[in-house]
This record gives sequence, structure tokens and C-alpha cells, in this order.
Amino acid sequence: MPTNSPGNSITLRIDARPSFTATSELTQAAAGAKAAITALDVVESRHDTITVDLTCDTSGPEHAERIRAAIEEIDGASVRAVSDRTFLMHLGGKLEVKPKARIRNRDDLSRAYTPGVARVCMAIAEDPSNARRLTIKRNTIAVVTDGSAVLGLGNIGPAAAMPVMEGKAVLFKQFADVDAWPVALDTQDTEEIIAIVKALAPGYGGVNLEDIAAPRCFEIERRLREELDIPIFHDDQHGTAIVTLAGITNALRVVEKDLADVKIVVAGVGAAGSAIISLLQIQGAKNIVACDRTGVLDPDETYEDAHRNELAASTNPEGVRGSLHEAIVGADVFIGVSGPNILGEEHIASMADGAIVFAMANPTPEVDPLLAAKHAAVVATGRSDFPNQINNVLAFPGIFRGLLDAGVSDITPEMLVAAAEAIANRVAPDELNPSFIIPSVFDAQVASDVAGAIVHVVDQARAAQSSQNAAHETSKES
Repeated sequence: MPTNSPGNSITLRIDARPSFTATSELTQAAAGAKAAITALDVVESRHDTITVDLTCDTSGPEHAERIRAAIEEIDGASVRAVSDRTFLMHLGGKLEVKPKARIRNRDDLSRAYTPGVARVCMAIAEDPSNARRLTIKRNTIAVVTDGSAVLGLGNIGPAAAMPVMEGKAVLFKQFADVDAWPVALDTQDTEEIIAIVKALAPGYGGVNLEDIAAPRCFEIERRLREELDIPIFHDDQHGTAIVTLAGITNALRVVEKDLADVKIVVAGVGAAGSAIISLLQIQGAKNIVACDRTGVLDPDETYEDAHRNELAASTNPEGVRGSLHEAIVGADVFIGVSGPNILGEEHIASMADGAIVFAMANPTPEVDPLLAAKHAAVVATGRSDFPNQINNVLAFPGIFRGLLDAGVSDITPEMLVAAAEAIANRVAPDELNPSFIIPSVFDAQVASDVAGAIVHVVDQARAAQSSQNAAHETSKES
């Protein structure tokens, strides 16, 4: 599905003959080659040459080459350079370290470093809880990956995963003022990953597991949650599930259906699919049909991994058999976290009236959104160039902001549901429509609302525990 995207934006530096029509000729040539022009700047004008920077969105490298060729067909025009704006953004990485404390003189140096810092070290040695108060631990997250399941690119390794991890760290800071740092591990051994994360944990207030393949990711998260006293959050599972639940909540409001009554078909039962199914069930979904590459998960079958067996046992109450294409007939909701182009227009047409389609494979969805929109009442994707983008950035910054502020390590289902409700409620009733079921990732209030929802759940749990303890003490005294 070749669509122009800011992710494939280029800037062409062009030398052309100076004339009153030079810039319009360049614009027309680029537009004729289907470029989405976003800027045109005259860099230099001389007696014999005008130099222009033309910036446009493309659908990829081949399209960029066609645009270059179209411009060079203009008499007297030549393209001096083509710059890929995405690569330019990544030159030298996207992160840097800046000190909060300025060292201006010997006095500052004596307190920030030796000899003064020794007293702070001893305060932590005597009471390790002081680390959260006196170091960056209270606001710092490790974004940990092994590079085994990066975006839709697969097992490309830890070095190639770094641009994604840097991007996550940027988003943590921009949206929730959480300091995060990429930790790319050159191992895909479960026990090694667990051991390494445990060893580096003293310097961090939490761990965001990212792009680690299923089913290994399940064991890594479970063990780290058991063995560490900081929050462990696998964003590919729970972040995706939270934002999906938020979107489904509002989509069902649009079509006036109840979660408990609808038939939901989920394609993809890896990390994201499993977590989505679990959270939907917690919120009240009763009829979910889970599908992997071979078709519907069947409770009468035995699968290679435990999580597929668990899903098979807990889904498909009507005993549906067969392929995804057969399962989707009559379904109210389709949720895809699988692969590109596995559904056609005819399959969406076979769904129930008022159908909801979340085709979230990225960059190419399970079904062309334009074709799906011919038959479905609500369509969402993982892409930024269509309405209703289901993007984890709506969840993970606020989740960790709330966890760090509350000073807790346990992540409960109640927190996940509360976060989803906070995201859904950012869309006011008078704003809600088929093309706007989820807030913008640039809604500055989202992270704050999610963090507040997490803290509220923690406060409620603490109050309930305090009340229970008080009742127990009263019972003992009597």
C-alpha cells in the first residue's frame, strides 16, 4: 500500500535557471510525480542560477527517485543532492545527557563530587531506600530490548533496534518528563536477559521491556516482576492492550454496542494479541475468537507453547473452527496484530452491521483501511496517516509517570483498565465520531490523566489495605 508518509520525507537541493516561473515549474514537476510537497525554500539566488530546497513526503526510495527524475527533466534544472530527512534526524542519535546540577566553581564540585558526595553514598549504604530520593533512580527507566521482534521488521538484532529504543526514550521525556535510556542486549537467551536486567536494576526506577519476541517475553516479564522491586512493563503487551481497549471502548460507543455482547476476532496471538485478549476479558468481553497463522485456536488441540494452550482454553465459547476468513463472518469487531494484507474487502463485508476494524499491523495493515471503510462503521490502524491511530505513546509515558510518582512496583489489572479509561475519556462525547475515537498523541493532557489514574488506583488500594489493617487490629483488641 504505497502511501506518502512523513517517515519517507526527503529534501531535494535543486539548481535551476533563474526566472519568475522557476519555483512553480519545480513544484509542478514534483506534484506531477505524486510528491506531497511540504516546503519550498529559495536557498540562494545568483545571476545565472537559483538554488532551491524542495521538501516533500514520498512513499519510499523508488518514489523519491521518480521525483528526482521528473525535476531533472526541466530544462536547466539539476538535483544536487537528495537528503532523507528521517536519516538526518537520526544522525548521531536522538539522545544526550544534560546535567541538572551546574558545576561552576570548586564549591559546586566539592558537593556534586568528592568529597561531599561520599556522605550521600553512605546515606544510601545505610538505608538503600534513600537511592530513590537521592539519585536519578526515582525518575529513570531502562528501555530494554534484545532486538528479536522490532516493529514489523522481525529479529534484526540489538544494534538495529537502537533507533526505536532511542525514540521511546525521547517520547518518555517529551510526554511525561521521565528520563529513559536504551539498553540493547547482545543476547537472546532468557536466563541471560533476566540476569543482566537484575544486575543493572539498582540504577533504574523501572524497566520497559521492548521488542522481545514471544513466547520468551512472557517468561522474562514474569520472572523480573517476581524478583525485582521496581515496576516491569512490557509495552508490546500491555501498552498495546491499553490503547486498544481505549479505542474499542469508544468505537463501541459510536456503534452503540456493548463489549459483553459482541463477537471479537483477534488475528495474532503473540505478545500484543495475548495481552489484548486478556484485558478485553477483564473488562467484560465474553466472545473472543483468537486466530494464529493456522486459523482459529481450538481448545481440543495441543499447541507448542503454553500461552497458546491457555488462550485456546479461555476463548472461542461458541466452538468456531476453521480459518480467520471463516471466523470473521458475522463478527462485530476485528482486531489485527499480525501481518499485512491477510484480509480482503470481501471479508470485511462479511462482518456484522456496524462492524469495527482495528487493522494494526505496521507499516502495512491486515486490510487496506480505505477498502475496510467501505463496509465497517469504524476503522483504526497503527499508522499516523489515517484517522484513529492506535499508538502506544498514549499509554507508556503516563503509565511510568504514575508508577514512579506512586512509588510502587506491582502493576495490576486495575491499573491497566484505569489507564485505558483515562485515554478513552480524553475524547469528549461531543467529539466522538467514527473518525475520532482516540485522542491525538500530541494531546498534552493524556499522559497526565493516565498517570493520575494509576496514582488513584494505588491510593484506593492503600486506603483499602489500611482499612483492612485497622479492622484486623480492632478485632484483635476485642
